[in-house]
Amino acid sequence: MRWTPGGLSSDVEDRRGQSGGGLGGGGLGIVGFIILLVISLVTGRNYIGAYFSSGGGAPQQQQSGPRTVSPQEDRSAQLASFVLGDAQDTWTQILAKEGVRYPRARLVLFRDYTQSGCGAAQSSTGPFYCPADQKVYLDLGFWDQLKQFGASGEFAQAYVIAHEIGHHVQNVLGIERKVRGMQQQNPQARNQLSVAMELQADCFAGVWAHSTTDRQVTDQADIKGGLQAAAAVGDDRMQKMARGYVTPDSFTHGSSEQRMSWFNRGFTTGQVSACNTFSGGS
Repeated sequence: MRWTPGGLSSDVEDRRGQSGGGLGGGGLGIVGFIILLVISLVTGRNYIGAYFSSGGGAPQQQQSGPRTVSPQEDRSAQLASFVLGDAQDTWTQILAKEGVRYPRARLVLFRDYTQSGCGAAQSSTGPFYCPADQKVYLDLGFWDQLKQFGASGEFAQAYVIAHEIGHHVQNVLGIERKVRGMQQQNPQARNQLSVAMELQADCFAGVWAHSTTDRQVTDQADIKGGLQAAAAVGDDRMQKMARGYVTPDSFTHGSSEQRMSWFNRGFTTGQVSACNTFSGGS
């Protein structure tokens, strides 16, 4: 990829140096604090004040501790920031042609654990997009896992971020809301609809990749890395590695072949209209 490292953009929220679990008091913790707050409101008695006056401690905000960042991690963070900005600039232009305003998503970088608008974000869950707060959550340690799955290189990382931004595009276009409603109405189709959502995000990532080749940000070798990344995180490959066998009915993201196919479709056409994964039994 052709890009110049240059720090983190204003669309990146860096939580890698944070420690603790947020608002809390002494040994009370956030849950205990909320319980005391509710009881105080219901009874009219100030149990919170009584707790703190008895030596229980005072609320404390989450603190940022010293952080050690390797040059490699620093470069990965700056690459993530670049891809985020480039993908969002691209989608701003694409959707503007359709008369749709694109609100920019934010990227949250964290280590091990943080809170999202969709609940806990943990490194073990991998990167994800939360429609509730319109943020992408990423522990950069995922790149090490991606290498273990057989996908390495900067564009493999770029593919993952572009895929999550694809989910943001679905949210902007109202697709995410409609699909969630369909899943509630027809629980038996939940996995099938989830696969269609994920494959469309792959296709949207391909649409962005198409624009990068036009601008000579990437070349064919980079795109090969993106296809390898798509294959690496296919449900069939993940299940085979985890338990030695595959159960297609339980797929939620699509097979390696499907993920590569839809990414390539977006890449070769560069058209959003080519990414309808919900029709024709796809």
